[in-house]
Amino acid sequence: MIYFKSLFEFLYKAASAALFGILLLIAFVLTAHMGSHEFYGFFRYDYLLFYALIIQVCLLYLKLESWSEAKVIALFHIMAMGMEIFLTHPQIASWQYPQPAVFKLLTVPLFAGFMYSAVGSFFARSLRLYQVSFSKLPSFANMLSLAVLSYINFMSKFFIPDFRNLLFLWSVVIFWKTKIRFELQQHQFQLPMLPVLLILAFLIWIAENISTFYKIWLYPSQVDAWHMVGWGKLGSWYLLLLLSLVLVLKILGIRTKGGDWSLNKYNK
Repeated sequence: MIYFKSLFEFLYKAASAALFGILLLIAFVLTAHMGSHEFYGFFRYDYLLFYALIIQVCLLYLKLESWSEAKVIALFHIMAMGMEIFLTHPQIASWQYPQPAVFKLLTVPLFAGFMYSAVGSFFARSLRLYQVSFSKLPSFANMLSLAVLSYINFMSKFFIPDFRNLLFLWSVVIFWKTKIRFELQQHQFQLPMLPVLLILAFLIWIAENISTFYKIWLYPSQVDAWHMVGWGKLGSWYLLLLLSLVLVLKILGIRTKGGDWSLNKYNK
């Protein structure tokens, strides 16, 4: 019975932590019929922006999200928009937003940053809901260096050789011994960090397939006919998750000299 209760609590908290992302995916499906048509002066992407803003306000008003968590999400939103503008530039065209929008920044509709914010929101809310702590966490200098270089590589690979394999190796070396501890039914569980990140990257890859199927964005090979996103994107999501996680850990918690990390008492 205790295992059933623990599983139920785990799934409930996971859904709660991923609430922002789940609500966005539902909106992607429900607005698909809007296509590129104008409705009362606005387009599908604009209504998704209004919707995402309403979600954010509701999460704060209902105290489902703290102001500290909102600040982390806002920072990630800004960083993501910078990367989006670069990667959707016509001379790069890693992907495209095929539908029009009133509220856009160059080639990127403003709602796009909220898709990345959903990842940051998931991490921030998970840490609090599961009362997560880490052991044998690398130094923040080491993690930030990895995160910054991962962010740079998303764009620099178009001008210099892609060095993501070195980033993967680096992440394995520094996080190999890192453990995640979390609480369920007043019992503490512990898991290695790297497999958890890989599972999360796979779940985001599934969400990406749903998003492209409903034409939120499209890769060049999907313009004429949709097909599943390649498995290689798992690596990109893995690095993006690392970037998001490092920002969340740095801002919301405290790391001891011995490598233990826990939430700042003001964020619990």
